[in-house]
Amino acid sequence: MNISTRQGTLEDIPAVFELVKELAIYEKALDQVRNNVEKMSRDYKENLFNFFVAEDGSKIIGLSLYYYRYSTWKGKRLYMEDIIVTEEMRGNGIGKVLFDATVVAAKQTGCTGMMWQVLDWNTSAVGFYRKYGTNFDDEWINCNLDF
Repeated sequence: MNISTRQGTLEDIPAVFELVKELAIYEKALDQVRNNVEKMSRDYKENLFNFFVAEDGSKIIGLSLYYYRYSTWKGKRLYMEDIIVTEEMRGNGIGKVLFDATVVAAKQTGCTGMMWQVLDWNTSAVGFYRKYGTNFDDEWINCNLDF
């Protein structure tokens, strides 16, 4: 293995979207994916999100996608939307490298912290985040509107 991590580019979007679909399949929710390569490319050009990729040689095998949000109480925060590693590459420390790169990006851009969500049934991910001393919130209820 020759693993490297770097900031993602527009040219990476097709491979990144394949990772998004792989995650949706893992979470048994592929039918809920409404995004596509064209939309992601447009949104990336509009600076709505940024991302890191992990590569094995020249093949993208991992992703950390994030954007910035603002808290009235805490100021600028980085929101990590997803961290994804291909199924065959999980367990090789790639998620840690991507997560660490995202933490560094948050600190370098003046964020007061980082936020993300994890499904309660994803015990391996919950265990991974516990190693960082993550605060798990049992007080807030996630809400959304779909259009």
